[in-house]
Amino acid sequence: STAKKEDVKLNVRKLLNRHNIVFGDYTWTEFDEPFLTRNVQSVSIVDTELKVKDPQPIDLSTCTVALHVFQLNEGGPSSENLEEETENIIAANHWLLPAAEFHGLWDSLVYDAEVKSHLLDYVMTTLLFSDKNVDSNLITWNRVVLLHGPPGTGKTSLCKALAQKLTIRLSSRYRYGQLIEINSHSLFSKWFSESGKLVTRMFQKIQDLIDDKDALVFVLIDEVESLTAARNACRAGTEPSDAIRVVNAVLTQIDQIKRHSNVVILTTSNITERIDVAFVDRADIRQYVGPPSAAAIFKIYLSCLEELMKCQIIYPRQQLLTLRELEMIGFIENNVSKLSLLLSEISRKSEGLSGRVLRKLPFLAHALYIQAPTVTIEGFLQALSLAVDRQFEDRKKLSCV
Repeated sequence: STAKKEDVKLNVRKLLNRHNIVFGDYTWTEFDEPFLTRNVQSVSIVDTELKVKDPQPIDLSTCTVALHVFQLNEGGPSSENLEEETENIIAANHWLLPAAEFHGLWDSLVYDAEVKSHLLDYVMTTLLFSDKNVDSNLITWNRVVLLHGPPGTGKTSLCKALAQKLTIRLSSRYRYGQLIEINSHSLFSKWFSESGKLVTRMFQKIQDLIDDKDALVFVLIDEVESLTAARNACRAGTEPSDAIRVVNAVLTQIDQIKRHSNVVILTTSNITERIDVAFVDRADIRQYVGPPSAAAIFKIYLSCLEELMKCQIIYPRQQLLTLRELEMIGFIENNVSKLSLLLSEISRKSEGLSGRVLRKLPFLAHALYIQAPTVTIEGFLQALSLAVDRQFEDRKKLSCV
């Protein structure tokens, strides 16, 4: 669309004036106003649950509504390559934000604790302190976030979704976002173990991005414990001393770039105990991200079922109650609550599975037990229950090998 942002905002405000009562998050994809039909793909009210836990009617006319107009970049990631003699090392992946492939990722991540709101509040406070020129010698903040927990809990996805969310929220201040995902393992290729020069060269490329003050830059270091492992192995004498120089080079470069107000460093780790104290001390927020509870699993399954009903794989569409609605009727079984109670039971027996596995289970349920273009919701829930049982059986077999 070539429409001006001001015109889009004006027409969206008219839409919100006409539909000023909403129940939680809501998205419009069809409009009765020609301007919106021509120029807008969707209008979403988001993150209502971050501040209000119990769903209740929201009167938009009494709220301060922040409107963010954005266009998604369809380009996909590019690779940051570092050439060294005969070898070409892929050191990082690079996205221009907001990216089409991360659209909807934030909403798909379900956590029990207020992980998402804490991370958003942290970055907003970081920017406020920078704007107000708070003396960082007196009050220290490093712009470093560490997410740790078992594999498959969505730590890397949350980092990418957070970068996308903040790029959109801060679009009045920064014209676009940059996300650089550093490949930790490539830092310890044979070239990197010989010299820390390539580390410096990679961070110089990142510095060039940071120098553009119209850009909000996110540096994502996945599996940061691999840096720590090299450092500890070096102390134990099992790694060459060059390896510790590489690790120190990375830490020094992080210290260099974190001084800039338009950079946020996001890190993840699967093995909390192996993270070096020198790195942990640099992190302002150390957020544990664990496996989802039964309540979070219920929400994940509910979103999967809604999608399958929308695509008419589950047909006919049937209304499912939320966990909150089940609580309000005291979990009493009747014709309206029967299917939702069955889903609640499947959610309870799914505890212990990671978010990554849970999102895969509806696909496996269909592939293994349905294999038909359409299925009733009763049939699908039965298949989902069998898929959960099979998942735990497969786990048991693997642990016995």
